[in-house]
Amino acid sequence: MAIFQHLLWGFELTYPDGWAHQSNADADGFAKNALAFETDDTGELAAHLLVRGEWNGHREPIAPLWNQHITKLAIMLGAKKLGSAPFSMGAANGFEAEIQLPKRQERRLWAGILARDTLILHFLVSHLKQERADFEPQATQIIASLRFVEHINNLTTNEAGFPLPPAYKPVDPATLVPDAQENGSWQAYDGKSDIGALQAFYYRELPHHEWEISEFIPYPNQVNIHFSRLRIHKGAFTATLGILPGEEKKPAGKIILKYE
Repeated sequence: MAIFQHLLWGFELTYPDGWAHQSNADADGFAKNALAFETDDTGELAAHLLVRGEWNGHREPIAPLWNQHITKLAIMLGAKKLGSAPFSMGAANGFEAEIQLPKRQERRLWAGILARDTLILHFLVSHLKQERADFEPQATQIIASLRFVEHINNLTTNEAGFPLPPAYKPVDPATLVPDAQENGSWQAYDGKSDIGALQAFYYRELPHHEWEISEFIPYPNQVNIHFSRLRIHKGAFTATLGILPGEEKKPAGKIILKYE
């Protein structure tokens, strides 16, 4: 069995050896055949499981989110019947539903949602009806393997012991904050990760690296701050961490660190 660990959202799944895994900006996919990730393939090779993380910094109840999500999905697919049920896995709780598609479609669709603290995970399983006996038990086993990690090992840190997300590189702070001063008190990092995933990363990893979070204003917020802001302390270091949303055509989050 292979283990997939999402370094930002902080969860693990175990899936069969030989299966294909594919990550993109929105979700992680698991399938017996990599052709399942081709959107124009609807045949026997298209069975797949998708997992998508979502940031819930204000810990909003997920029932309204689930109702909106499942209703939109049903309308989009022309589903006939929906019946939600409670769903729990890996110390997370939520809802699940089998979506009954029109009879002319030979596909079976299952959706689920789980919430744990500030993290929401969306699941979607799709396969042909005749594949159920073979594919569904394996997809169920993958979902049942869900585990949340306390921290990620071997992360890169800066000279102050500040953890850095995978694939984030130093950039000139003035490229992110025009009024950043060139006095060594500013640091900036850029990469390609979702701003919600970055918030989940720092909410989990900063305490593990002995940084105390004294203030956390998540993004989005209702206090007219157009980014996520954290006040953090570690020994002699005090800093403000800003996690900025990217531009519209480049939604990846950016990191700015200002020491005091």
